[in-house]
Amino acid sequence: MREKEEIVTVDSRIPLGVVVRDVITGFTGVVIGRTEYLNGCVRVGVQPRKLDKDGKVKEIEWIDERQVEVLAATFRGQPIEPTGGPQPRPSDLPRPH
Repeated sequence: MREKEEIVTVDSRIPLGVVVRDVITGFTGVVIGRTEYLNGCVRVGVQPRKLDKDGKVKEIEWIDERQVEVLAATFRGQPIEPTGGPQPRPSDLPRPH
């Protein structure tokens, strides 16, 4: 008989838009993405806040979520608000057939 399969979920500790620092390398930036793998590993994409010496945007670094600490809960002192993507549907709108 086959055993019941276990569904693994990962509760993310680091929200998008916060400023973080890698506790090992000291790399800092804003969390702009998150990847979640089948084995439970969660990595956050950290975009540096400074440009490189040529004035270009630096590459995003993907860091294990447990390896970063939050330095600021907001970006530029403003709360992070969703700007797009799926939105809750108001209950008073007619449902499609």
